[in-house]
Amino acid sequence: MIILTIKTDQEKAEIGLYKDTLQLDYITWQAHLKLAETIHIRIEHILKNQQLNFADIEGIVVYKGPGSFTGLRIGISLANALAFSLAVPIIAVQTNNWLDDGINKILAKDNDKIVLPFYGAEPHITKPKK
Repeated sequence: MIILTIKTDQEKAEIGLYKDTLQLDYITWQAHLKLAETIHIRIEHILKNQQLNFADIEGIVVYKGPGSFTGLRIGISLANALAFSLAVPIIAVQTNNWLDDGINKILAKDNDKIVLPFYGAEPHITKPKK
């Protein structure tokens, strides 16, 4: 099973590609304010490195938090959209051992279907200015 992993809770983003529990590729980059602009490019890059494409993804594991409000929103929105459009299972994990835990859940045929972020606290959203 080809599994895409996504972690976007900090300024440094991480994505990985696994065949079952075997790591095929894993990259981290300083995404910070460019996450939405760069994450798709990075995913395409690791897929091409393995001579795969989006249709080859059979499961998605995403880190659900706690962490950056915007980073988690971007990563989890992308993970949900990919899982839905590819009709593949998605698992969200928030443990320190999130990769192994998530991959094991995917391989056990678990499916969260829709993932919601965990921010660790209520998001600080300012009131609109009049």
